[in-house]
Amino acid sequence: MSDLAIRSAVARERAPDLGRRPAPNSAPRRYPQPVAIIQLLKPITWFPPMWAFVCGVASSGAALERSWPLALAGAVLAGPALCGASQAINDWFDRHVDAINEPDRPIPSGRVPGRWGMAIAVLWSGLALGLAIVLGPAVAAAAALGLCLAWAYSAPPFRLKAQGWWGLASVALCYEGLAWFTGAAATLHAMPGPRVIVLAGFYSFGAMGIMVLNDFKAIEGDRQMGVRTLQAEMGVENAAWLACVLMAAPQLDVIALLAVWGRPAAAIAVTVALAAQFVLMTHFIRDPMRRAVSFSGLGVALYVVGMMISGLALGGLSGVGT
Repeated sequence: MSDLAIRSAVARERAPDLGRRPAPNSAPRRYPQPVAIIQLLKPITWFPPMWAFVCGVASSGAALERSWPLALAGAVLAGPALCGASQAINDWFDRHVDAINEPDRPIPSGRVPGRWGMAIAVLWSGLALGLAIVLGPAVAAAAALGLCLAWAYSAPPFRLKAQGWWGLASVALCYEGLAWFTGAAATLHAMPGPRVIVLAGFYSFGAMGIMVLNDFKAIEGDRQMGVRTLQAEMGVENAAWLACVLMAAPQLDVIALLAVWGRPAAAIAVTVALAAQFVLMTHFIRDPMRRAVSFSGLGVALYVVGMMISGLALGGLSGVGT
């Protein structure tokens, strides 16, 4: 048996005790540290779904003077509530791997002891669903789907994160498509129109390319732990090309739709943003392992700028919830 296999087996065997081991020279902890709970919910990850939610609000065409409280509550739902719940779920079911790769994470470090990690994941999921129900049936349905995907992504028997395309699609849909839909639905107090849903779908599809980019930083660990990322399955170079195609193709569709919908200025603006991404993509493809982080920064920033331009353009069309 290899050294990695031995360490993995030891980590799994010790999993029930991960949250109960005290730090050196300290008494066993019974309750989680407040700061550790915040770290478990990972506030740094809340921005993408909150941004997509705001894009959904913009695309709805509704007047914010009357609906801004609901829009604000929806942003809390998309970020701290739903995204926070998904992070807690993921950390609980990844505690075996984190005990090896990131032992300072809240659960393996013992700062969130015992089964508190699971309790927080369940509690936060319930709070998120409760808030979604208050915001209306369409928002509640979207939030329920998002929570189902969050649990399926991390928890057995599905554990979509280890299933390549399924994991990418579930995260992209939650972070972009469902958040966009929720923003429009919360603002309109009704089901958004087909154009809003189509736009959210295209940007959700493109977000799969962003998810591929995020996996480059952990490719070696994923290979060792048997996680079937596209990099591990296809190879680094092919995965880099795929990430670029996944990001670019739906933006081309959005540009065409904006032109057809009578928004040529917005179509040109998104074209300029995409052209800048193409320049960055050619640089990234030459050395994906070294340049994935920098492309994830600037390239993704241009992508989300295009999202907002498209949302504002759609919201400016005649009719509400087009």
